[in-house]
Amino acid sequence: MSTSVYIALAAVLALVVGIVVGRLLAGKARQDHEADAKARAQQLLAEAEQQATRTRDERIQQSKDKFRALKQEWEQESRRQKQALDQELTERRAAVVEQEQSIKQLTQTTQRQLEQIQRKETELDATRERIEMQAQQQREKLEAQEEKRRATLENQLAKLEQRTQELAEQQQHVQQQLETISGLTAAEAREQLVDSLKNEAQIQASSYIKDVVAQSKLTATKDAKKIVLETIQRTAAEHAIENCVSVFNIESDDVKGKIIGREGRNIRALEAATGVEIIVDDTPEAIIISGFDPVRREVARLSLHLLVKDGRIHPARIEEIVAKTRKNIDEEIVEIGEKTIIDLGIHGLHPELIKMVGRMRFRSSYGQNLLQHSREVANLCATMAAELGLDVKKAKRAGLLHDIGKVSTEEPELPHAILGMEMAKKYKEHPDVVNAIGAHHDEIEMTAMISPLVQACDAISGSRPGARREMMESYIKRLKQLEETANSFKGVNQCFAIQAGRELRVMVDAENVTDERAAELSYEISQKIEKEMQYPGQIKITVIREMRAVAYAK
Repeated sequence: MSTSVYIALAAVLALVVGIVVGRLLAGKARQDHEADAKARAQQLLAEAEQQATRTRDERIQQSKDKFRALKQEWEQESRRQKQALDQELTERRAAVVEQEQSIKQLTQTTQRQLEQIQRKETELDATRERIEMQAQQQREKLEAQEEKRRATLENQLAKLEQRTQELAEQQQHVQQQLETISGLTAAEAREQLVDSLKNEAQIQASSYIKDVVAQSKLTATKDAKKIVLETIQRTAAEHAIENCVSVFNIESDDVKGKIIGREGRNIRALEAATGVEIIVDDTPEAIIISGFDPVRREVARLSLHLLVKDGRIHPARIEEIVAKTRKNIDEEIVEIGEKTIIDLGIHGLHPELIKMVGRMRFRSSYGQNLLQHSREVANLCATMAAELGLDVKKAKRAGLLHDIGKVSTEEPELPHAILGMEMAKKYKEHPDVVNAIGAHHDEIEMTAMISPLVQACDAISGSRPGARREMMESYIKRLKQLEETANSFKGVNQCFAIQAGRELRVMVDAENVTDERAAELSYEISQKIEKEMQYPGQIKITVIREMRAVAYAK
């Protein structure tokens, strides 16, 4: 073998020996390490057992302390509960004793009441027996009287039958004698008698009918006055006197120049757009809007308000604002109409009629606002119809619509009642409502029961004090004439027309006028006023007679 082979074998052998020695050394090191780990584990276990023992002892001691504390608390709570239970038992025993005493007293009271009831029952039994005995005696007496009365009646009936037979025989005998004397049979005499009685009955019936008619007219007049007065009293109304001008207030007179504009172009554009006359004069902080149409005046007033508030005043802006305001007014008219019919409880009205009702708000008649007047007439008609048993809904509807012809622009040459009737007919209103509208000024014949109601209520609303304007001269003249009429009677000292001429108070001389004469005087004055004067509504005449005793001490 060569040297290299020996060297390789030696290296392999050395490697094997090294591996073996390394393993032996590694095994010994592992054994030493395991021994150390076991020793440390035993030491840790011993320390853990000692720690567990100490912890257990501490926990046991804590548990014993806590148990002792809980035991003390429980004993204290038990003592408190025992004391509370003892106190409650004592109170309950006292309450039971008190209740026993109350029950004992109640038992005694009940026993006494039972004894009293038993005594009363005994007395009632005795009284009942006595009453029954008396009733039996009375019943026997009444039966005896009834038997006696029955026998008497039977006897009287027998006599009556005998007398009736005798009268029949006498009547037949008399009839034969009359036939012999008159030469007429009984049938002919009966016919003549019937004719005579018929003529007499017709005469009496005619007289009776005349008396009934006269009495009915008197009663009807009285009842009608009563219904009208009660209706007026029950219907409240607002009266608004409107003019043909409106006043637009401004903060400063400097605004007037802006409204007039350069060479008056703004004011001309405003007048042309609204159809009213704008008067700008020396009146401080005010501009006058004049026009017969309240709707146009309201459009002009609201437009001026918007223009002044905006500050931009020129013709183009004026036309824009006026168009916008007119649209708003049209919407407001519809809202007013709808609110009115809702307030009055009227349903199913045509939209065009609703618009006309809203336009009444901006119309006036003799200074009286047309919508307020129509609402009042509707309420008056409803009240009267209820009193008379008529259709309340139709009456209220006719009262509201009776003046719609005044707000229409169609055929203005026709009377407003006829025009309103045509419009109501056009929009399919009930024939009774149509007739009431057309007949409330007697342009057509009244055919509906509610027509006279509408006419009367229209007159009542128009004749209320302050409802419509009067010329001052005619008003003062009427008041003077009233006072002169009363002063023309003998015994009148003074008289005063008050309540806008609705009442006349007359003071008379107590020495020359008696109480009876005072009553006659009030009637005579009222009759003279009715004959000689013309006035709306009614006038109350009050005659005052005072007795004054005057003496002087000297």
